[in-house]
Amino acid sequence: MIVAIASGKGGTGKTTVAVNLALSIDNATLLDCDVEEPNSHLLLKIDKTESEPVSLPTPVVDQEKCTLCGDCGAFCEFNAIFVGKKRVLVYDEICHSCGGCKIVCPENAISEVDREVGSVFHTKAGKLKLIYGLLNIGEPIATSIIKSVKSHIGTDGNYIIDAPPGTACPVVETVRDSDFVILVSEPTPFGLHDLSMTVDVMRELDTPFGIVINRAGIGDDSIKQYCLENNIPILMEIPFDRKIAELYSQGIPFTEEMPEWREKFYELYDSLKERVHK
Repeated sequence: MIVAIASGKGGTGKTTVAVNLALSIDNATLLDCDVEEPNSHLLLKIDKTESEPVSLPTPVVDQEKCTLCGDCGAFCEFNAIFVGKKRVLVYDEICHSCGGCKIVCPENAISEVDREVGSVFHTKAGKLKLIYGLLNIGEPIATSIIKSVKSHIGTDGNYIIDAPPGTACPVVETVRDSDFVILVSEPTPFGLHDLSMTVDVMRELDTPFGIVINRAGIGDDSIKQYCLENNIPILMEIPFDRKIAELYSQGIPFTEEMPEWREKFYELYDSLKERVHK
């Protein structure tokens, strides 16, 4: 089963839930798709890490062959190609590597070269497998790295995906094809505001989802009321607890020191399987 952990805003506890859930179940692989700032590995005692580069085909224009007809620039939806009076400019960072400019060029003046945009890392923490991506500094498009991380999902085993914050393309790419999405929120007005936007995305994607309330006990009951009014299941509440916060500050998943929570996360995962397969 593939379970993604998402939320509308940063700092709600997605990584906390993802790591503790992955540690509480058998045959698990944790995929950190928050590729601009992956941090799952900071909460785990990892072994030796191996990496592989992620490259994208990027257009290169042969200025000698180019007749400045403008077909490539007109085709590109992202304005990654500018056809000037004397030469063609390619803006690598906003190119989406679709290859269309090469196809439409009547002079065959466009070729492609691989450009490294990030890396994917492989490691283990005991029995838990961890795969995470890291986007190169200055690169604005995270989805290519996310796709590379998710390409390691197999046909068996349990896969927990830590999604990036927000509701934009990286989140959509991350949760796509998941069996279930856990939305982590905090019981505050900001938490509810961003949660409601993420709920809209999940419904647009037609993906089953439920809510985990983190730091329960602060704020108000507006999220519970929202879930009740919109028929959204609340899967778990994690209290605003000093011991949990202290363990997190030391980089220790709280299920390591609080075994009763390991059982709760195991039961949570079991309940998700029932929801998915009923």
